[in-house]
Amino acid sequence: MAVKVLVVDDSSFFRRRVSEIINSDPRLEVIGNAVNGKEAVELTKKLQPDVITMDIEMPVMDGITAVREIMKSAPTPILMFSSLTHEGAKATLDALDAGALDFLPKKFEDIARNRDEAVGLLQKRVGELARKRVFMRRATRPAATAAATREVSKPVAGRTTAPTRTAARPATAKAAPARFKASGKKYQLMAIGTSTGGPVALQKILTKLPANFPYPIVLIQHMPATFTAAFAARLNNLCKIGVKEAEDGDSLKPGMAYLAPGGLQMMLEGRPGAARLRIVDGGDRMNYKPCVDVTFGSAAKIYHDKVLSMVLTGMGADGREGARMLKSSGSTIWAQDEDSCVVYGMPQAVAKAGISSEDLPLDRIAERILVEVGMA
Repeated sequence: MAVKVLVVDDSSFFRRRVSEIINSDPRLEVIGNAVNGKEAVELTKKLQPDVITMDIEMPVMDGITAVREIMKSAPTPILMFSSLTHEGAKATLDALDAGALDFLPKKFEDIARNRDEAVGLLQKRVGELARKRVFMRRATRPAATAAATREVSKPVAGRTTAPTRTAARPATAKAAPARFKASGKKYQLMAIGTSTGGPVALQKILTKLPANFPYPIVLIQHMPATFTAAFAARLNNLCKIGVKEAEDGDSLKPGMAYLAPGGLQMMLEGRPGAARLRIVDGGDRMNYKPCVDVTFGSAAKIYHDKVLSMVLTGMGADGREGARMLKSSGSTIWAQDEDSCVVYGMPQAVAKAGISSEDLPLDRIAERILVEVGMA
């Protein structure tokens, strides 16, 4: 069955363009168009799409307000289209805070090096976000309805009978979550790599860290160059620790997080206790700018077994080889678990390769960090 998509934009040209791209993939199908946020909210309830593409600036009701309304009434994966400007970055981050899962530049020439690549990327993003629909439905389904009945299949020699319904057992209280235990390892750096869904994930983790966090933190988030400064500023306002967009020559200080600038690569040089950041050209041959593998790999050369690293939600496999280098040096690698990821690509690559030692739900990663570093 094709993924059902609702396209929302006040420009008829853009709606038509996006619809043609989506419909050219046999796995995807545009089932409706909306010209403003109010209409998007109404059509979401009526058509129940699997994914919504949403503009930000629209008449009657803007995209950010529409995202909030949809998340309250009919949670659905939403892909925002944004302008690559400072104001566009702030608005896109607001949309992600409101519940949107991902974003792409509205100018297709900013998405990729050529049209075919841009078309393929948009189709892939829509397909990936559709998978999250299952988890969003599960999370919002009333417990009483979900537990009302259950299906049981009883095998019979030579065939399988149709499911039979049985009364569900009474709901029981959830067991208390398992308590974490510190490994006893000593660290000098924390490193986090992420992509799709990363802005919200990083915000949830970093806002729970105390101002006296004992190590410097390096952050690698796949993000356009015009977005990283706005994102770092937002995190700095929300967090107790300091957060800044990394600059060439920055000295790494405890309780400070350094976000790799978009379009460039962030590397570490020097020695533990006196390490600095090198910000270098992204290079045409690199798929990701910034690249998690690049930063993780340079951290492994300096800090060896003293890095606490995490690979969070994101498409692709960036971070796997850098995490492999860290593990070979004796450092610790954790991965975000599938259920809490927007896209279980990067963490899955690390987990499948046997590199991560723990797979953690997003809402417990900060807790796990504080236990590991002896602050809880």
